[in-house]
Amino acid sequence: MKNRIFASVAILCMALLSQPIFAADEKELPQTLFTNVNIFNGTEDRLYENHQVLVEGNIIRAISAGEIETRDDATVIEGDGRTLMPGFIENHAHLMLPGPTLPAMEANSTWEDLAIHGTRMAEMYLMQGFTTVRDAGGANAGLRRAIDSGTIIGPRFYPSAAFLSTRGGHADFANFTSPPGETSNFSRLNMAQEVDSVADMNKFARNNFRMGATQLKYMQSGGVVSAFDPWQLLAGSKEEIEAAVAVAESYGSYVMAHSYRKKAIMDALNAGVRSIEHGFMFDCEIAELMNEKGAYITTNLTAFAPGLFDIPAVRDVPASLRKARSATQAFENYIPNMKKCPVKRGFHTDCVGSVAACNKQIAYEKYLNGDFFGNYATLVAITSVGGEIAAMSGDFTNPYPDTRLGVVEKGAYADLLLIDGNPLEDLSVIGTSDKWFDAPERPASPETIRIIMKDGVVYKNTL
Repeated sequence: MKNRIFASVAILCMALLSQPIFAADEKELPQTLFTNVNIFNGTEDRLYENHQVLVEGNIIRAISAGEIETRDDATVIEGDGRTLMPGFIENHAHLMLPGPTLPAMEANSTWEDLAIHGTRMAEMYLMQGFTTVRDAGGANAGLRRAIDSGTIIGPRFYPSAAFLSTRGGHADFANFTSPPGETSNFSRLNMAQEVDSVADMNKFARNNFRMGATQLKYMQSGGVVSAFDPWQLLAGSKEEIEAAVAVAESYGSYVMAHSYRKKAIMDALNAGVRSIEHGFMFDCEIAELMNEKGAYITTNLTAFAPGLFDIPAVRDVPASLRKARSATQAFENYIPNMKKCPVKRGFHTDCVGSVAACNKQIAYEKYLNGDFFGNYATLVAITSVGGEIAAMSGDFTNPYPDTRLGVVEKGAYADLLLIDGNPLEDLSVIGTSDKWFDAPERPASPETIRIIMKDGVVYKNTL
């Protein structure tokens, strides 16, 4: 009897295994078809006119000058000759730094203040057309988890976790009388850590990845709007920078370095740093080394704006004003050198402050990019180059590893904008402004950006 039962069970199991098994995720994915759109693909200085683009789930499945077949339940969006382009990518933001000053954030900001600000910044960036943001220090994985789970609205998010800086360096935000190594508000929240040895670097760099960093941010130079550091500072030893690179590479990722001086930039590149932030003393020798190393640069062009000295954080602090005047003279060749010896350059705003102020600064940064380097170079910087930088975080640290960002091509992520007009001819259609602090309040989203799609989901549609 027992043998018969076992035989019956075995026959039943074989019968079940022989049947096709349909997993829940094999359902048909939703389809969205864009028709009659002119495509800027993120890489070429042209538009592909009157095309169709099919999005299936969160992926671009087809691009064609002819008709694309879809299911009857597909959503069809008639482009009427508008421009379809990749969502914007911000390569240097600080979503968790509300300002108004660094001492105020250190002394008076609670985690609630910071979280509320980060939530509002994330939504503002997405509604300005940014479907991806790389945070350059101060944010851990919590904001990304909230965005990716749908709890809050925001772009794809690449956090760097705590700034890594030496004592007295550009990310030493501790109070003036704080002893070395003393716990600070920012260190408790893993927003900035004091790193003064290879052992410190190993500990805090590894902790950053534990806290959800997708890359490391090292403050190698001093800055202008900071308390203890001349901008000319060369912070950290060769061994410390190499230790940061080694930790990052062990996670399949990379280091981005806040570097102003030429020596700082060259030292960083030779140590294996892949992304130079600011890089104001850029020249053709640096360009040659960057191309050899496959490195990138991102620069906040507001540093070259005529109204730089009118910024309250500069104008109202005598030490910062002196530093700004000195730095401006030293950095005057950046733009001509970048035109003479171009390298891969990403879009970079670097705003610290209120959501309204950062909204204005983003629009002004877009304008300066176009004014200094032209429309096409601006659009490449804010799309495909940003996608390449995101991909450097590697296969297992990158939170969005399946395909490409920053391009309109078959198989890429469906992060798309539908825009009135042709941005190759008129950059204002992407939401620029030729004013900065004296600009009027900006709308929550530029009127000319009619559709914002991130990961196949439409977050704005004013057609």
